[in-house]
Amino acid sequence: MELGIIGLPNVGKSTLFNAITKSSVQSANYPFCTIEPNIGVVNVPDIRLEELSKIYNPEKITPAVANFVDIAGLVKGASVGEGLGNKFLSNIREVDAIVHVVRCFRDENIFHVENSVDPIRDIEIVNLELIFSDIDIVEKRISKLDKNFKINEENRKFELDTLNKIKVFLESGKMARNLNLSQKEIEIVSNVNLITLKPVIYAANSTEGDYTNPGKNDFLKKVQEYSEKNESEMIVISAKIEEELSSLSDEEKKIFLEDIGASDTGLNSFIKKSYDLLELISYFTAGKPEVRAWTITNNTKAPAAAGKIHSDFERGFIRAEVIGFDDFLECGSLSNAKSKGLIRSEGKEYVVHDGDIIHFLFNV
Repeated sequence: MELGIIGLPNVGKSTLFNAITKSSVQSANYPFCTIEPNIGVVNVPDIRLEELSKIYNPEKITPAVANFVDIAGLVKGASVGEGLGNKFLSNIREVDAIVHVVRCFRDENIFHVENSVDPIRDIEIVNLELIFSDIDIVEKRISKLDKNFKINEENRKFELDTLNKIKVFLESGKMARNLNLSQKEIEIVSNVNLITLKPVIYAANSTEGDYTNPGKNDFLKKVQEYSEKNESEMIVISAKIEEELSSLSDEEKKIFLEDIGASDTGLNSFIKKSYDLLELISYFTAGKPEVRAWTITNNTKAPAAAGKIHSDFERGFIRAEVIGFDDFLECGSLSNAKSKGLIRSEGKEYVVHDGDIIHFLFNV
């Protein structure tokens, strides 16, 4: 899972990135401090790994991971080369989902490229540049299809019709993800890699007081309304708080969050929202050598899930021995689970569920 952190310059992107990845990317009070995208790998928090580790006491614990990409600030005209323009936009095309950081606090000491704080205006500035960029990509693809008659005629016509449908929608100033495309239409334009088709989380960057009492901040209310209207997710964060949390131990984090009246860190909330947005789940392999979480998309069948471990597992799949996490935890051991008949033998059509603990049998 790769998440691209975007927004106008100086809205807190790099500060947030530093905090959640415990990195040391430069952040400064001027535009384009970030030029090349910075990538940080973050462990996906999962209490179930800890519970399994208590039972197995493994030599190694391997959580699932998420990649966060800090992409430089976009400005008006980015789609035609302003700022660092298309270079930034090409970086966004490579991620699975977008975290759009929006400034929702006033601070005269922090420069704003538009000289005032207005989160909806800021969102629409960035979105418009993404739309312009996608229109350009769609037009180039349409032109290429019109000239290329070697492609299967039926597929070519379907793709052309879909691209023209998207183009008209984009030209109305709307994001492609809000267009009601069929699964077949989404699949046929997947190679075009449109930015505006990607799912979005609006990260409303606020002060500590607003983070714990978001109802008092009108900026946050507006972002919430905007995200709901545009079928996106929104989360309230404080880059400053996340920065403070990043230097604390787990126990210190717990005390800090309790002191400020927060239930969770921004990082954990990001991960949960991102998993939901991308329809991701985790299954586990467990033993004395290693307890490990594996990320797959929802509705993945057992052979494809096995292929996440190694292609040989999928190619030579025989069956999967499966037990749900809650059942295993209640039994406390594999032998107890077997004696109670809770370990199931599943074949190629089995759809893996979130929290399944699986042992794959294969032969190549």
